Amino acid sequence: MPSACDSLIEDIEDMVSFNDPTPHDRQSARKSILPRTRKKELLSNEELRVDSLIPGTQKIWMKTWGCSHNNSDGEYMAGQLAASGYKMTEDPAEADLWLLNSCTVKNPAEDHFRNSIKKAQEQQKKVVVAGCVPQAQPRMDYLKGLSIIGVQQIDRVVEVVDEAVKGHSVRLLGQKKDGGRRLGGARLDLPKIRKNPLIEIISINTGCLNACTYCKTKHARGDLASYPIEELVERARQSFQEGVCEIWLTSEDTGAYGRDIGTDLPTLLWRLVQEIPEGAMLRLGMTNPPYILEHLEEMAKILNHPRVYAFLHVPVQSASDSVLMDMKREYCIDDFRRVVDFLKDKVPGVTIATDIICGFPGETEEDFQDTLKLVKHYQFPSLFINQFYPRPGTPAAKMEQVPAHVKKQRTKKLSELFHSYNPYNHKVGERQFVLVTEESFDAQYYVSHNKFYEQVLVPKRADFKGKMIEVDIYEAGKHFMKARPVEDSKPFTPSIAEPLQKGEVSGLLQEHMANGVKGAACVPPDSALLVGSCSLDRELLKKLGICIALAAAVLAFIIEKLY
Repeated sequence: MPSACDSLIEDIEDMVSFNDPTPHDRQSARKSILPRTRKKELLSNEELRVDSLIPGTQKIWMKTWGCSHNNSDGEYMAGQLAASGYKMTEDPAEADLWLLNSCTVKNPAEDHFRNSIKKAQEQQKKVVVAGCVPQAQPRMDYLKGLSIIGVQQIDRVVEVVDEAVKGHSVRLLGQKKDGGRRLGGARLDLPKIRKNPLIEIISINTGCLNACTYCKTKHARGDLASYPIEELVERARQSFQEGVCEIWLTSEDTGAYGRDIGTDLPTLLWRLVQEIPEGAMLRLGMTNPPYILEHLEEMAKILNHPRVYAFLHVPVQSASDSVLMDMKREYCIDDFRRVVDFLKDKVPGVTIATDIICGFPGETEEDFQDTLKLVKHYQFPSLFINQFYPRPGTPAAKMEQVPAHVKKQRTKKLSELFHSYNPYNHKVGERQFVLVTEESFDAQYYVSHNKFYEQVLVPKRADFKGKMIEVDIYEAGKHFMKARPVEDSKPFTPSIAEPLQKGEVSGLLQEHMANGVKGAACVPPDSALLVGSCSLDRELLKKLGICIALAAAVLAFIIEKLY
């Protein structure tokens, strides 16, 4: 079926195929319909055919690129699809449809996204795209004819996938508003499948107040729009009731939270810590220097709270004021130093993570040397090094570029400097409490984090998962420490409820109770385990389709008898 249209469609109700009759056409056609006699033998010998494209019966593979905000969106989309009967699979080959959730920060991420679309089409898979790339540039040639879910429309993923399965092209790119005011996005109480059942990612706001010249994400996420404090607190409360023991707060800039709704980040954090069970932890996401400066005193108190990680991600991008000005970062290097120095003084042991862009247009060798000096001085334990990529449509893409070989050289030099020091050597021999939340990539250890959100590898014992344990550090690497449990110490369970199983859908109990559905007993479908709700599985949907076809046959038989 051809694409509905190339222009931007605000609602799925606006999607009409060129070949579809209008309501007026259908009404007019009824006048020419005459009853037709069917022979009994034809009916009895006729083979019953059921449409195999029943939405909700297909397998879906989802791939997400990018930040924790994008990962949270992916979890929500997976949860809604599973709750509607679709089966989420980790095998792209067996999937009927690929849902590709993109990131627009850097060229390589978009290249992977584009290549995945091509691969899906070569394998005759249905494709639905989401995330920042199609939101920012929906008219890209390689997106032509594909269904798109906008970053603020993830609550309608089931509708879009249903239509894509039937061969329709649907594009939902509108913004969510209330009385003219832009909202943070889809509801926070939607069903979701957490990638890690022990960790809840909560997006506290979307968009930002900046206009960085290199940033493409702004084109997709837009200006700042914050969720109300009560909604965020309720989401955290629900998460803990589902066995979560760690919460990540995320957004494009957490420090700017609340400026659009008359509140601020510290006010939100103080409310949230009241909900955190003993032993559970909260991790704060990225914040730009301008919006954290005015809250330094309160932020230091919050980071010292026993149930909040003493960790803050503050991107500096460059140590040159002239480069920061060209980036339109709205702070100078002294502002950044003030934030770091204050927190290091008031929050002993605090971990400061930062980002640096190498080879931004106009960056001189002197500018780069200033950046190297900053890294040497602070020896950041977590440093995200990015070679500059000009993103289409951004002001920085039109600036005079630093030669590619120079960008590569500077990226290499900074990487070498970063790997020249080991931030954890002095911690060997320490005794620490750590929260165990996941498995290491090599599957040899469990991964835990201490109060400063430093990665600590511990023995892979089943009774450690989701527990706070006491350990002795015996080895330190560049990015981690290794520890053994203290003898006679007992793991502490911070979860106030049994965690959901991997693949289990979160949020359905609350949603159905709110709708007055109580006491419904059901068997979980093969697509997911559900909490407090029933979902039609694939076999049931097939049987339903057969019943409908049989009913149609019986109706035809009755009409034959009447006429």
